[in-house]
Amino acid sequence: MKLVSTPRIDFLRTLAGEILHNYGRGRTIISIDGTEGAGRAAFADDLAAVLREDERHVFRASLRYFQYSRAERQRIASELSAADDPDLLYRIGYDYSALRRVLVEPFRMGGSTGFVTEEFDPDRDSWIQPTWQTAPEDAILIIDGDYINRPELRSLWLFSVLLEGQPATDSHSRYLAEVHPRDIVSAVVDLTNQQAPWRVLNDSC
Repeated sequence: MKLVSTPRIDFLRTLAGEILHNYGRGRTIISIDGTEGAGRAAFADDLAAVLREDERHVFRASLRYFQYSRAERQRIASELSAADDPDLLYRIGYDYSALRRVLVEPFRMGGSTGFVTEEFDPDRDSWIQPTWQTAPEDAILIIDGDYINRPELRSLWLFSVLLEGQPATDSHSRYLAEVHPRDIVSAVVDLTNQQAPWRVLNDSC
């Protein structure tokens, strides 16, 4: 179904066209980086909707649903003597092993292999009953999240977008300083005006 054209939707159509030109066949994983204050999840949702205009098979996920439980974070923090670290979520908050095991690796395998897009609800601090999904040979997964281009993850994404335009939290500032995602992503997007995003040219583009 075609969406109503707006400056935001037209921008996303251009971005989607670039992605499909380079990665239109097989299994493609796209990451959306930036703070949630920049409307990261909504941007990912809208990009998925635009890609579905051409009847593409598009799946959505978020790192938010691959966090460790509070008890597990406390256990790891205790072992690392890091209980008072204000950037604890950045350091040890996410279960990247589970992300790879139940989502990224089975999705990339293709075929009838099942994958799960959510594992843990951080609001309820409880596990989510898994809903296993499958996809056709050509499919796209869009995943958004904090710190999504850190070294242990960046090689997983075929195309990555960094959203800018909103103040960063302290831990996000640390991530920007340590990882420099602007230098490695496929596209930098200024989302100061969320209804009219624009592309920022960077050396990796």
